[in-house]
Amino acid sequence: MKILVVNLTKMVDDSGGLAKVTCAFSNEMKRRGHTVSLVYSDEKIGNFYYPLDDGIPFYDIRHFQGQSIPYPWYLKIKRELIRPFNKRKARTVNTDFAQKYLLENLQNVLDITMPEVIVAFQSASSKMLLCDLHTSIPVITMSHGDPEDYFHTYPKAELPALEKSAVCQVLLPSFAQHIKNHMPDVKTVVIGNAIPQYQEQADLQALKDRYKILFVGRLSKGHKRPHLLIEAFAGLADSYPDWDVELWGAEDGKAYYKELQLLIRKYHLEKRIFLQGTTNQVPHILEKGDIFAFPSAYEGFSLALGEAMSMGLPSVAYTSCESVCGMVENGKTGILCNDGIEPFQQGLKKLMDNRNLRIAMGNNARNAMKQFAPQVIWDTWENLLNQIVKQ
Repeated sequence: MKILVVNLTKMVDDSGGLAKVTCAFSNEMKRRGHTVSLVYSDEKIGNFYYPLDDGIPFYDIRHFQGQSIPYPWYLKIKRELIRPFNKRKARTVNTDFAQKYLLENLQNVLDITMPEVIVAFQSASSKMLLCDLHTSIPVITMSHGDPEDYFHTYPKAELPALEKSAVCQVLLPSFAQHIKNHMPDVKTVVIGNAIPQYQEQADLQALKDRYKILFVGRLSKGHKRPHLLIEAFAGLADSYPDWDVELWGAEDGKAYYKELQLLIRKYHLEKRIFLQGTTNQVPHILEKGDIFAFPSAYEGFSLALGEAMSMGLPSVAYTSCESVCGMVENGKTGILCNDGIEPFQQGLKKLMDNRNLRIAMGNNARNAMKQFAPQVIWDTWENLLNQIVKQ
């Protein structure tokens, strides 16, 4: 089967979950004997953060066949002026750019690769393929977040692409219902992310000189919100002198990174809270942890959380993050708390106080992730692709 993976966003040096899923999906389908090609759209030129199989050709439609397409300065200004007031209109500026400057290159990639099926990693990609280029090749539209956003913050011009898609993939059953509530005729399928099944497991029974609360994710203020973990731990640090916090992840803006540093200094916790940067050794980091802290405001299907649970770590997260509630069972695999610093602090405290509870929740979390074993997820994807091609 000839598969074209279309992720029209950045890939160069990107350590985020979307780039990780892109490479993992492409590599696995190639390993299973399919012919896979990848197309993306990146301002930068360089290597991917995550490895891509040498046998997978990839095309950047921003830098294609000897030409480079910059994002016009006037569109950047327009987008940034609009963004604080209307995210939907700001996204529409990106749509206008893609439609004006990138369509021809995308069509050229279709002509070169001649796929039997296309897997589009966002509705904007599907819009270009189905509504602008009017391709007859079946397109599967993936959703990596809550698709409710389609109907509030995504450009309205992308919505017809959902109806034109062969099927729309979502990560959780509740997400499928969100689409159905707005567009009952759209075909949906629920396929979660593939979560590694580690042979190793965090040793929560061991007596240690130092215990660790771990955070893994991009250091973003409005999304991952690591500042809430720092604030919560600050109220516990004196009572738990043998506990530390490690935050692993890339900066998402120098101003916020500075804010985190100042917050750590404010509470005099420079020797207890550590900003560790990025790592390619996530399993090794998780194996050394005792609690996984996850104060995100919103998520799609968090790989970081899933991997921590698979390693046998209990987690603390917010009930208001719907996708987290689909992964963490409160009181069994972790603790879900109400919004705010104090509830998060109490969730951490409950686990820090009780080793047996950490062990029990960690074991339950590890077992809960078996349903997302790579073999299960990739088999489901391959079956779906075969069904679409045979239609």
